[in-house]
Amino acid sequence: MRIPTSLPRRALLPLVAAVALLATAGSSVAIAGEACGSVITAPLARPVSADDPCPSADPVVCRIRVLPMDEKVEAQRTRMQYHELLEDMHRTEANMREAGASDEEIARELVDMRNQAKAITRAGMTEEEVRILEERNMAKYGNPLGPTADQLYVKYGSWQQVIDASMRTSYAVDRELSLEYRPCPV
Repeated sequence: MRIPTSLPRRALLPLVAAVALLATAGSSVAIAGEACGSVITAPLARPVSADDPCPSADPVVCRIRVLPMDEKVEAQRTRMQYHELLEDMHRTEANMREAGASDEEIARELVDMRNQAKAITRAGMTEEEVRILEERNMAKYGNPLGPTADQLYVKYGSWQQVIDASMRTSYAVDRELSLEYRPCPV
């Protein structure tokens, strides 16, 4: 499924709701368990004062640390939906390999899917949360959604490494949201 990333936030909200519904209906995301493709949760840490020094260099992690508990819970739910979309990427890779696609074709598709997943999950976030994420990505990649396939190829030097990178998740963000992601092997 291709989602135009230029849609206004309001236009994406029904799509986010549909993705959330799909993610809860027979999905591989679990609240607890050892299965691959699952996201294991632990109790969320209590919010800290904005005056407390943040141990992370990642502004997203620092922002999560100070969120009120209800917003942390919502951020955790959003992150779990994002992981479900990443799990779709693993299935896409397997299907494309089976169909004989090249590593470059797979990498380009997966990078596009990851950016679409970011756009979908951000549609349910506050403008402030989206601004922080987009500023970080603009500074780092010159693109509000993150690196392009070509930027990743230059960085990693092979399309297989681009494939691997496109399906990685931020351990620091997951940890701050008390999540542990266990992808399925391909």
